[in-house]
Order: sequence, then C-alpha cells, then structure tokens
Amino acid sequence: MEITSTELGLAARVTHLSKTYGSATTSVTALDDVSIGIRRGQFTAIMGPSGSGKSTLMHIMAGLDEASTGRAWLGDTEITGLNDSDLTVLRRRRIGFIFQSFNLVPTLDVRGNITLPFALDGRRPDTAEKDWIDQLTDSLGLGDRLRHRPHELSGGQQQRVAIARALATRPELVFADEPTGNLDSRSGREVLTLLKAASTGYGQSIAMVTHDPIAASFADRILFLADGKVVEDRERSTAEEISGIMLGMEQHA
Repeated sequence: MEITSTELGLAARVTHLSKTYGSATTSVTALDDVSIGIRRGQFTAIMGPSGSGKSTLMHIMAGLDEASTGRAWLGDTEITGLNDSDLTVLRRRRIGFIFQSFNLVPTLDVRGNITLPFALDGRRPDTAEKDWIDQLTDSLGLGDRLRHRPHELSGGQQQRVAIARALATRPELVFADEPTGNLDSRSGREVLTLLKAASTGYGQSIAMVTHDPIAASFADRILFLADGKVVEDRERSTAEEISGIMLGMEQHA
C-alpha cells in the first residue's frame, strides 16, 4: 500500500519529478529527478539562482504546469495527469496564490477581491467563512479599507489584500511567488511577518519562491535548487547564512 502525504505530514509532495522544455535537439532541463515535500503547517522558502528550476517546481506543485516525468500530490490527491477542469477546481478550492504583481481585479473593491475565490466557485461565504474573513481583514489592518479599489491602496496594502484573498478559503497550501518583489523594504518586511503569522498562528502551509535572503530568513525551512536539483535543505537560517549559500552556488555555477 502506498504511503500517503497525510501520513508523511505533508501538504504537497513530488517524487522523481523532471521537466524538460524544447525538442530533443534544443531541450532544456528545468527539473532533474526532484523528490521533495512541503510540510503541513510550515513556512517553506524555495531558493536558487535564475534558471535553477524553483518557479517550475512551484508551478507543477500548484497544477499550473505539467511534469515531463514523475508524480505530484496535493495532500492525498495525485494531480499528475488531472484534466484542466479538475485542476481548475482543485486550485480554486484547495490552493491560495500570492503573486509579485498582486493580481487584484481593479474594478472590485477590497471585499470583492478577497471574496473572489468564492464568487468564482459560484457561491457566497457561509457564516463561519464570513467570520474568518472578518478576522483576516482585521488582523491585516484592512477593516477600514473594504470599500476601496486597488488603485486607492499602497503597494503594501494591495499585497495584504492578496494575502487575505489567498487565505480566505482556508486553503491546504498557499504558494507565494516573489511576494515582496514589488514592495519597498518596510512593506516587504510587513508582508513577510504576516505570512509568518499565518503559518505560526493559523497553521497555514506556505511555499514561497524567492531570490531574497532576507525574505527566506522568515521561513521555517529553506530548499535550495541549482540546475534543476535540490542541493540543500535547511531549517531556519539567518539572511547572512542564506547569502553565503547562494554566493557559493553562484560561484559553482
């Protein structure tokens, strides 16, 4: 009998994952036999130089891209080979996304953006979900901004709205793709502190792709990729330690 992700304490995992782009004569290997799990309730950073495969890994784990070989699970659901409609429903109901560019809908106010996942699922939040959203907006300092449109908010406030939207459905896993990339250092630290609080306070599983050692220092665990392989798996580390590892990886590239 196959061991499940739940039994392993994992929110998501991949085994022997490889991804190749292009044809046989001009192929590029983005991932090369990667087996890794994202632990439930932890804040995990995925780091590596440009072209290391970190974004490809996230996209496959989130069902946004297909592996060339290998298998991927969200919880105990194997997503390898799922059709597009099933993947769309799975992403909408079980995964949260936070992007560098915020990706808010400009015509919706803050509340409309936060509840968008429910609208896309053809339903309204129930009473318990409304209470949870109210708790989120209060803890994120958005209570007095619910009727504002995105253009009326600062970058840091827009990213907080994106965090609230990602957490609104209590997803099994939140993927954050360079979430501080468009923010000044103060707003970036605030966003990272909020993500950390979501993990420690609410038990939220978070996987964050970043190239920033300071951002990665907020995580409980850091996975380092180089040339499509996981080359180091560390528990929480300082920004200085992470910078040293990244520098060594660049020098060996």
